[in-house]
Amino acid sequence: MIMLRTLTLIAATVTTGLMAGLFAAFAYSVMPGLARADDRTLVVAMQRINESILNGWFFVCFFGALVFTGAAAALHLGGAWTPVLPWIVAALLLYVVVLVVTMAVNVPLNEALARAGDPDRLTDLPAVRDRFAPAWIRWNLVRALASTAAFALLTWALVAHGRVAG
Repeated sequence: MIMLRTLTLIAATVTTGLMAGLFAAFAYSVMPGLARADDRTLVVAMQRINESILNGWFFVCFFGALVFTGAAAALHLGGAWTPVLPWIVAALLLYVVVLVVTMAVNVPLNEALARAGDPDRLTDLPAVRDRFAPAWIRWNLVRALASTAAFALLTWALVAHGRVAG
């Protein structure tokens, strides 16, 4: 059982870390770079990114972080493992924030951007950009911070887990 606890906690940490890295990379490089681009470039780039990101690797990490963290919490209930549990639960709660923000804000913005259509046929590209970019950037920063904090908490949970297992 100790091996299952360990592997689940490692999987939770890795998948959460990968998501934190993705959101952070958008926050500190992708979106600042696109913010310097013209309206058409930003709209086209984000439409293509939003189409491309929906793949198996993304889904494994995005939902795996939730599933593995939840499983790690369940496997650390009671007994000597109790000191590890608060770190995992706090990470899980932060990751739920990431999921809620993604589903309630970022995905609807992505869908609206897709519905805007071909940028070469849009008559008011600046308005499309303005309806998308400021809110998407702001809420992605929330996702980056929450997922990075969750990753840090899971990293500490691994330390606590090692102390108990050791």
